[in-house]
Amino acid sequence: MKAAQWDPKQQKAVVNEIPIPEPMPNQILVKMASASLCHSDLLAIGNPDLVEPFTIGHEGAGYVAKLGAGCANKGFKEGDPVGFLYINGCCFECEGCLVHNMQCTQGKPRVAGFGEFGFFQEYAAIDWQNLIQLPPQLHPTRSSAVFCAGITAFHAVDSCNLKPGQWFAAIGAGGLGQLAVQYAKAMGYRVLAIDINDKALEACKAQGADAVFNSLSQGDSYVGELKKLTNGGVHATAVFSGAAAAYKSAPSIIRPGGVLMVIGISPSPMEVSTFDLAIGTYSIKSDSTGTPQRMGKAVAFTAEHGITPEIEVRSGLEEVDSMIREMQSGRSSKRMAVVFE
Repeated sequence: MKAAQWDPKQQKAVVNEIPIPEPMPNQILVKMASASLCHSDLLAIGNPDLVEPFTIGHEGAGYVAKLGAGCANKGFKEGDPVGFLYINGCCFECEGCLVHNMQCTQGKPRVAGFGEFGFFQEYAAIDWQNLIQLPPQLHPTRSSAVFCAGITAFHAVDSCNLKPGQWFAAIGAGGLGQLAVQYAKAMGYRVLAIDINDKALEACKAQGADAVFNSLSQGDSYVGELKKLTNGGVHATAVFSGAAAAYKSAPSIIRPGGVLMVIGISPSPMEVSTFDLAIGTYSIKSDSTGTPQRMGKAVAFTAEHGITPEIEVRSGLEEVDSMIREMQSGRSSKRMAVVFE
């Protein structure tokens, strides 16, 4: 099969022919229908310890191609359309796994696209616990980004525990921020988006944002405008950017007692005021794609409300290197995906 692999020696993604994997016990072989590029994939290709080519990508959807031993009674059959999470090798049941599968104390978690199997290849062997049947509203060729960006964005909004009519702000209007706008509107919230990319903000506006702000071109003036619009600040904001400046500015737009939701992974520690936390100026929460046990609620809500990631479809695995370059340069304004069908 073909696989788009990051070659550390060439510092580029190349298409190689590799063997189709054989599903191990408790694994299911999936024929990929789509795979999309996530910003965290850039962390994988920057790992200096990796010296051999490896398949990148951890967002995928496809069809069941073969059941491994022990999977006959797990609710899947050949041809089923499926979406899936991306951590193999954990037990999925221990105390650590119920928090996050990277915290497994019984197995050896392995993350797709980070040094080994990834989803920018024609087939992938995946632990059956990671899979979920796709509802009819979610087609495999359009749903890969749901299984990282979508579920993460859903949790980011849902875990703020807001009431209809309250204000939610997405800081960072890329793929996750755009999805968060859709989820927040579907939950009945009033929604803002903040970014430095006008095209990304236009996309958020088209997806239902009540207002958008360019924190670069508008400078500090946007904070005053935002507080006037919201009558004191938002009830919650989720930071989808990993930029230190995004986290530094976030508290300034939150009303007293509001929530700062940490989503974007920053290369540097986040600075916070312990005094502000102590007197309740705001509180800090965080979320992620989470565990397979939490996946069903997000997928069902996505299908019920017709929420679909804005993706730019690329013609083949040969496009993956240019996709990476666009994301690295900041020129991408939406999710980019390879469709295999």
